[in-house]
Amino acid sequence: MLDKKKHKILVLGVNGFIGNAIYKELYPYFRVFGTYSTPNKASEKNKQFFHYNHEEDDVVEILEATKPSIIISSLRGNFATQTIAHRHITEYVKHHNCKIIFISSANVFDAYKNYPSYELDKTLSSSIYGHFKIKIENMLMRLPKSKWAILRLPMVFGTGSPRIEEIRTQLKEKTPIEVFPNLIINVTTDYKLSQQIHYIINRNKTGIFHLGSTDLIHHDEFIKEIVGSLVLYNPVYKQVYTTNDDRYLAVLPKDNLLPKNLQIQSKDVLKMSIL
Repeated sequence: MLDKKKHKILVLGVNGFIGNAIYKELYPYFRVFGTYSTPNKASEKNKQFFHYNHEEDDVVEILEATKPSIIISSLRGNFATQTIAHRHITEYVKHHNCKIIFISSANVFDAYKNYPSYELDKTLSSSIYGHFKIKIENMLMRLPKSKWAILRLPMVFGTGSPRIEEIRTQLKEKTPIEVFPNLIINVTTDYKLSQQIHYIINRNKTGIFHLGSTDLIHHDEFIKEIVGSLVLYNPVYKQVYTTNDDRYLAVLPKDNLLPKNLQIQSKDVLKMSIL
């Protein structure tokens, strides 16, 4: 058991799928606070949790109340108010003994099509979501490098993940399941990501991390393998072709490699998503 005095950690967005997994991994070892936007009994009962809606509330109040040494941002929702919140967080981190771990996305590279992306590649996005993530990344990169870690994630799966639940609903309602035959991706799970974050905190790692599976797979192949493990019949697929050629939306590590036991392959993601 680690010394709980070592860090005070604030997880922004603890009621989301990823935020909740991070909280569960860290709370036995550190003093962990969380923010939730949708009130529920469990969150309201937990004295370490604070109600926070970035569309209405100021994050500075939460920061002053918790005085974290590490902020983990897995917020979702309105991009404009998230941007303001991260501006305030950046100012706080700049002036306090504090570091931010920002959950970013492979979408910061979604304008590139011909190859997977590595940590030091220039970001370029053609989506609103990707643009938003780049904006926050650039904001954090102006801080001293010792004060930030940017974690770029591919598609995140796992038991009870929104993506798996959506597939289950589509199978139940017999609606077409969207697949992208020309899209080459890598994947991860909430469980592995939480372990990786724990390691990054323990080893005081900073910089940019690409936390996807070490191998690549076609989107349609991966989704069909998940579906095949859930049902015995062949459902209807809606094949979406955005280009005639293969295109990549994958983040691979080259500079910031984690130990072997913290790496994952797509077959492991598949196993951990259909328990």
